[in-house]
Amino acid sequence: MQLVRSIATVGGWTMTSRVLGFVRDVLIAQILGAGMIADAFFIAFKFPNLFRRLLGEGAMNAAFVPLYARRLEGEGKQAADAFAADVAAVLTAWTLVLTVIAMAAMPWIMTIQAAGFLDEPEKFDLTVELARITFPYLLFMVLSAMMSGMLNSVGKFAAAAAAPVILNLVFITTLILIHIHVLTLPGHALAVAVAIAGALQFAMLAHACHKADIMVPLPLPRLTPGVKRLLLLMAPGILGAGVVQINVMVGDLLATLLRQGSVSFLYYADRVNQLPLGVVGVAVGVALLPLLSRQLRAGQHSAAMYSMNRAIEVTLLLTLPAATALIAIPWPIVSTLFERGAFSAESALATADALRAFAIGLPAYVLIKALTPGFFAREDTKTPVKIATGAVILNLILAVILMQILAHTGIALATAISAWANAGFLAFLLHRDGHFQPDKRLARSVPRILFAAIVMALALWAGADHFRDWFLAGFGRKFAALGGLILTGVVLFFGLAQLTGGTDLREVARQLRRRR
Repeated sequence: MQLVRSIATVGGWTMTSRVLGFVRDVLIAQILGAGMIADAFFIAFKFPNLFRRLLGEGAMNAAFVPLYARRLEGEGKQAADAFAADVAAVLTAWTLVLTVIAMAAMPWIMTIQAAGFLDEPEKFDLTVELARITFPYLLFMVLSAMMSGMLNSVGKFAAAAAAPVILNLVFITTLILIHIHVLTLPGHALAVAVAIAGALQFAMLAHACHKADIMVPLPLPRLTPGVKRLLLLMAPGILGAGVVQINVMVGDLLATLLRQGSVSFLYYADRVNQLPLGVVGVAVGVALLPLLSRQLRAGQHSAAMYSMNRAIEVTLLLTLPAATALIAIPWPIVSTLFERGAFSAESALATADALRAFAIGLPAYVLIKALTPGFFAREDTKTPVKIATGAVILNLILAVILMQILAHTGIALATAISAWANAGFLAFLLHRDGHFQPDKRLARSVPRILFAAIVMALALWAGADHFRDWFLAGFGRKFAALGGLILTGVVLFFGLAQLTGGTDLREVARQLRRRR
């Protein structure tokens, strides 16, 4: 299937980025640990990064791709290029103004975003300073998101999926220079690295658009009917597609009110949780939206329904085992990845608790990515935003309640519960409106996939308990034990899934051979 091949392309590059992201986070944990500089940098970086995720993986992709693809399919390349040029001009002007205002108002913004730091003036001032350095990253990411949408619409998924690799390479280089004492201010050096990486990502995607013959000039900004339509669709889409990120930001705000290190515990746990979410969720969402848009444009409603079913099947096949594994063995994973240098054993335990809570919602996070294209492909961004608003409110209420009992772990658990509520309502409304009907293959495979995942998780839990002494030893033994557990889990899960009929590995292999 075209969908499977596209998911493989995006997922492969995303996996590369996430692996490099792990290297980056291991180095950050070793050098900064979970102290003042780490907390300040993570808040400063997450603020522009929120916009990147909302625009790059959410509103821009959801609103721009169907409009651009429709013009490309129905009116030709010239009309599509004109639309893209107008969008680029307006977004550039808008983002420049936003950047200037945000940098000037950063102390007031951080008063809200990092309210818990106000009692520590040195920490608060550092957060403001780092946020001002990182924020210009947003300008490059908005334009990169638009160019990624153009490339995805013409079936060129690789360049857009590969762009985040640059951010991690720049981070890793900077961290190495900090480690060998070439750079002496780690927080400031990492903030500058963010801005440099944004510029390099923009340059890479501009080159890819030029090679694909879809690069457009930058005219004077005009609010044409097409641009107005895009902005109208983007406004609710920012919340609708980015509810997971908004929930995480709410969690960060509340975490600043807890003990020092709480922001860092949630960051490191979220980074581990983001590996399957990024590889599977983003890949499915990016690959599915253009395909659904083309199928609905051509009146192929049965094909669109089939694509939705297969996207959800792939989503659950890859995320259910990941979620159950993270729930079963969070401490061995966190200890192996991060526990060295400035990152203590106590920090590893606190991070593992947050990771288990985040993992409960992992399938829901990814299902949201698979279900929202069913609305966006029909240019309906209002329904997801209504659901998202309810989910954000639910998350805030639960987080405030649960953090009184479970501290930072309660914040992560609230995020997971609200994600399930979000995914459940999306599925219910798509089904009610006749846009999604689980087919026999999906209804047959999901229980079998879940069974295989639970059996695998029990085996991993028993194995981690058996090798507990290895995880209390040095990095070499930890790595060997974790690697053995992961390999055993993968073989056990896919073996059981194949034997019970949860999946057909031969079909997957055929699709990958077709891709090659």
